[in-house]
Amino acid sequence: MMLSLMLVDLHKSWAWVVIFGNALAGIWALGAHKLPQLRSRALWWFTAAVQLSIFVQVAMGVALVNHNKLEFPQFHAFYGFVAIIVVAIIYSYRAQLKKKVYLLYGFGGLFLMGLSIRAMLVG
Repeated sequence: MMLSLMLVDLHKSWAWVVIFGNALAGIWALGAHKLPQLRSRALWWFTAAVQLSIFVQVAMGVALVNHNKLEFPQFHAFYGFVAIIVVAIIYSYRAQLKKKVYLLYGFGGLFLMGLSIRAMLVG
């Protein structure tokens, strides 16, 4: 039971990592679109890390539901899985939008932040 409560707390806390991380990555990428000095390998590493944090968040949620048989609001899980699909769509369009890749990842990061906030509000 103690482990379950810790996982619930971790799931709630990790949501903030997902929200603020994707917000920061999105703002950084939008800034890099206008300011070339913001373009660095660190931007891409950070973006990859915060997008992977979404997968960690969803995996924790799935583990909570499967292990503890918890009930959750219907759209809470929906937004989590949509966020994973959005990450895949953003990644798949990077070649076609090479000239606008910073805009793609900038607005994509902000969209992922919004999805995460929405998931938190309905959960």
